[in-house]
Amino acid sequence: MPSVIALDAMGSDRAPKPEVEGAIQAARHYDVRVLLVGHREAVEPELARHPSAAALNLEIVHASEIIGMQDKAVQAVRAKRDSSMRVGLRLVREGRAAGFITAGNTGAAMATAKMVLGGLPGVDRPALAAVFPTAVGTTAILLDVGANVDCKPHNLEQFAVMGEIYFRSMFGTRRPRVGLLSIGEEESKGNDLTRDAFHLLKKLPLNFVGNVEGRDLYNGTVDVIVADGFVGNVALKTSEGVANLVRATLKESLKATITRQVGFLLSRSAYADFKKRLDHTEYGGAPLLGVKGVCFITHGSSNTNAIKNAIRVAAEFAERNINSKIERELAGAGVATTRTEAVLST
Repeated sequence: MPSVIALDAMGSDRAPKPEVEGAIQAARHYDVRVLLVGHREAVEPELARHPSAAALNLEIVHASEIIGMQDKAVQAVRAKRDSSMRVGLRLVREGRAAGFITAGNTGAAMATAKMVLGGLPGVDRPALAAVFPTAVGTTAILLDVGANVDCKPHNLEQFAVMGEIYFRSMFGTRRPRVGLLSIGEEESKGNDLTRDAFHLLKKLPLNFVGNVEGRDLYNGTVDVIVADGFVGNVALKTSEGVANLVRATLKESLKATITRQVGFLLSRSAYADFKKRLDHTEYGGAPLLGVKGVCFITHGSSNTNAIKNAIRVAAEFAERNINSKIERELAGAGVATTRTEAVLST
């Protein structure tokens, strides 16, 4: 049986076009069934533009409301009970879908997931984990990248365990190297949060390598980087900006310096490979680790490729039963919990 993935068809900046096209690509290339959740009047015409989609494993699930990027997270979750986010997450809770994906409002997605799915035992706050490339050809993850703007040391402790399990399960590394993002490698460096978190992470049964700096995000010396959501989100968005700058600058330099046709073709091929390695759409969305169900959040600017890969990764996450591993190993690690309300990003 194919994995069933519910996709918020109204989430992205250009919805429902990239969602419909991404769902078609995923259904065509992977063993998945995609439920397009959103306004039937908006989704059906877009789907009709692709006659070949009629033979694919796609279905529209109507939702009458949309949570926009400008909406306040908690207010929108309470007021819009038939939003595409809420309907999609209900499909996961009811067992009709193995996972849910949205390119919509991050804060609203997190709040809705916590309300509809609930949190895993042993997790106070869920965290978003972003995947990115390294200079040595491997991948690394950074969490949290925006779900929690304020954290306590025990939150970072939980993030470390969840991130290590996710990386190990998805990428096959037996003992991932876990680092704490700070302003220096020494144990004494950082603010009160990182210094206190350092002592907690050092006691965990993980391959904890200590503090890492911003330059270590991409050099391949660490696999899992832990940070609070404020710092993690700034690091992620800065990295994306630098990647865009490098791509644009390199493209202009190639155009200006290459004159021979053979050299141009070789350089164009190398540039295409380089661009793909830095393309965040190749890695799908960011999983919201710590909720009772599979929920992925991707960029509001997501294109067809990003949606297609988010569907692929969400299906893999569900098939590998990563949530059960997180719940079991958090209990085994003896991580402390303090039930508090998460500080939502809006």
